[in-house]
Amino acid sequence: MSENETKKPSSRGHRKEVRGVVVGDKMDKTVRVELERRVLHPVFKKFLTRKKTFMAHDETNECKVGDLVLIVESRPLSHSKRWRVKKVLQKAQ
Repeated sequence: MSENETKKPSSRGHRKEVRGVVVGDKMDKTVRVELERRVLHPVFKKFLTRKKTFMAHDETNECKVGDLVLIVESRPLSHSKRWRVKKVLQKAQ
């Protein structure tokens, strides 16, 4: 190695993090998280709301319906779970 090159430790790379609202918590260690985004219609110039639901792993079963959570990408944990709850940002009232 030359003096300019430094060996970097291997890392997992950048994982996506998104915020969403818990809409279902009936499963054990799993929550359904819904993400909303607003898009502009190309022809009518009207804002539309688009929703997408993800299954996320909740190891401690602490999330309840209505909580605002931060979820992060992970390896496949089951047939439908590819996300896990990183932290609860705001509890439901």
